[in-house]
Amino acid sequence: MHRKPGKAMTHLHFSPEVKAALADQRPIVALESTLITHGLPYPTNLDTAVAMENAIREAGATPATIAILKGQITVGLTMDQLSMLAEAQNVRKCSRRDLPIAVGLGEDGATTVAGTMIVAHKAGIPVFATGGIGGVHRGQPFDVSADLIELGRTPVAVVCSGAKSILDLPLTLEVLETQGVPIIGLGTDTLPAFYQRSSGLPIDVCVETPAQVAAIIKAAQVLEAKHGILIAVPVPAAEELQEDAEAAIQQATKEAHDLGIVGKRITPYVLGRVAELTEGKSRGANTALLINNARTAASIAIALKN
Repeated sequence: MHRKPGKAMTHLHFSPEVKAALADQRPIVALESTLITHGLPYPTNLDTAVAMENAIREAGATPATIAILKGQITVGLTMDQLSMLAEAQNVRKCSRRDLPIAVGLGEDGATTVAGTMIVAHKAGIPVFATGGIGGVHRGQPFDVSADLIELGRTPVAVVCSGAKSILDLPLTLEVLETQGVPIIGLGTDTLPAFYQRSSGLPIDVCVETPAQVAAIIKAAQVLEAKHGILIAVPVPAAEELQEDAEAAIQQATKEAHDLGIVGKRITPYVLGRVAELTEGKSRGANTALLINNARTAASIAIALKN
């Protein structure tokens, strides 16, 4: 898909690399920026962001990391901009509701899965790679991530390793079904559980090649589907968290509750605490799946152009 410049595009700033790729209709993969500002500590966050971009380039596509810089929605970041975000404090975490605030007030903002989907769609980038999507929080069935709602109304293909396993995965699947979001397993017939390759929960279909994924995305475009597509890719086997992470997740979730941590602060706190409780092993799995998902998304974006 290649979108002609229009009113929505005038509000976006493109890096020269991304602008050239769009003009030449070359494959592009969108990347979020909250993993840099809220997901991983410095310097792991910067190293991982750079490794994801490099994996996409090495596969033959162009990376487009998305963020808001001084109120300007930016598609494609320079190394200096990545470095700035990696060390920045108090950057607004931007989902759909936050984008006009960050733009209107001239703030720096990091896009979530939902925020990145919105911008990627406006920019004409149909494939986006992330780690894990948001979902329904454990013990909080009415705390539903905006990511799930965005997947139901924005036609972008999201390559991920399922929802973060700190969430209620069965309820997350129920919401995705209600939103009409197809879940495509690339080499798996169950939902990956982020740190682990399988949750045991069934998904809609298993395919074996990026070309098959691309065929489904193309069919959705022809059908003018208004929803996104979730492409589930398990963490690489060598980096899977072998021991059961459930005890660490339960402890971290209870601590967050006891400390009164709510809203946007829950996920960063629990992920960080799980990393401490697993002595960094969960973080190793996290970075490995992020890089693998970026590489996989590049292969899908390339297949879309064939």
